[in-house]
Amino acid sequence: MSRNLTKEIQSIIDNADVVLFMKGDADMPLCGFSAAVVQVLTQMGVPFQAVNVLEDEEIRQTIKEFSDWPTIPQLYVKREFIGGCDIVREMYMNGELQSLFSEKNIKTAA
Repeated sequence: MSRNLTKEIQSIIDNADVVLFMKGDADMPLCGFSAAVVQVLTQMGVPFQAVNVLEDEEIRQTIKEFSDWPTIPQLYVKREFIGGCDIVREMYMNGELQSLFSEKNIKTAA
């Protein structure tokens, strides 16, 4: 039986308000870009589901096609693709990320 990876990814995104497809996990990111996004979300006090793409090569490749975004990490908020590390950091620095979480009714510590 073959996997329907698009459905698997959509299910992950549908079942959590904030999802980060990353290298490693929240406790031990395995690349600097993933670590930077984890740090932003942690500083903001935003609960999120981390998906370690290194554990599943098929998910790692399919998420890039799914989002039409070539790199990992990838952040989704309430089913919406937000972007990768640079976009998340920029949004955090200029206050857009805080506004986005507020608009989407996602509680933050900040």
